[in-house]
Amino acid sequence: MSFTAQDVKALREKTGCGMMDCKKALTEANGDMDAAIDFLREQGLAKQAKKASRIAAEGIAYALTNDTNTAGVVIEVNSETDFVAKNVDFQNFVNTCALTVIENSPADVDALKACTASGTDMTVEALLQEKVLTIGENLQIRRFERFDAPCVGYVHAGGKIGVMVTFDTDVDTTSDAFVACGKDVAMQIAALSTPYLNAEAVPADVLEHEKKIMREQLLNEGKPEQIIEKILGGKVQKFYKENCLVNQEFVKNNDLTIQQYVDSVAKELGGSIAITGFVRYEKGEGIEKRQDDFAAEVAAMVK
Repeated sequence: MSFTAQDVKALREKTGCGMMDCKKALTEANGDMDAAIDFLREQGLAKQAKKASRIAAEGIAYALTNDTNTAGVVIEVNSETDFVAKNVDFQNFVNTCALTVIENSPADVDALKACTASGTDMTVEALLQEKVLTIGENLQIRRFERFDAPCVGYVHAGGKIGVMVTFDTDVDTTSDAFVACGKDVAMQIAALSTPYLNAEAVPADVLEHEKKIMREQLLNEGKPEQIIEKILGGKVQKFYKENCLVNQEFVKNNDLTIQQYVDSVAKELGGSIAITGFVRYEKGEGIEKRQDDFAAEVAAMVK
């Protein structure tokens, strides 16, 4: 499999490694991007590379809960431009969609569009078409997820990221302390893009793949085979610490893990709090935006 200079550039962006190292990795991997990433990691040149989707579509990722924080939704609605995403009318539409999801529990986007929009006598589909006409851009309700559990949401940077965290708890979910705790956890997820809740949530094939990478790193470092297994145990724990939410250092207090922080809040409130799950939406993730060639556009206009 051949590869191009663009592939080398893309690999460099994914891993932070040098151009020549990336070129060598792609050569060794016959142009396979994933295999090249593994090669670089085995050589100790790259940390775990996240397969970042190209984020380009505009709009809002939004999170909303009901008044008692016992039901919530995280939703993404896309627009063509960032300018429209800052439009109050568009933001109100997104909020209406979120309220409608909480009130009606639709199964999917099509079912949501068929619902009567919260606070109106119009369907969400009709309201969407009205906004398309008044705002003047193509708007799309892309996805949502609804939760029936104690939950706290967080919206980062005006809608760039929306996070919802769910809990199993016996404390007052409307208390300031519980909401503040939930928001802290959600902000951590927004900032670090945490893949897994805990060690049990890491798929077996993912863990085996990581252990293979770790083993190759140790072999390349010249570590004796008889001590590799002992070292692997520590490396696996480090992997959990970096990739599992409850094991991560709490960004606001590095002396605590997220689990220890949540436990400390529960103790203060005289009850129990356990994180049961989370969803993180980043606007436009996985959607490739059209790349306009400005020079070609000018040339076409001149012609």
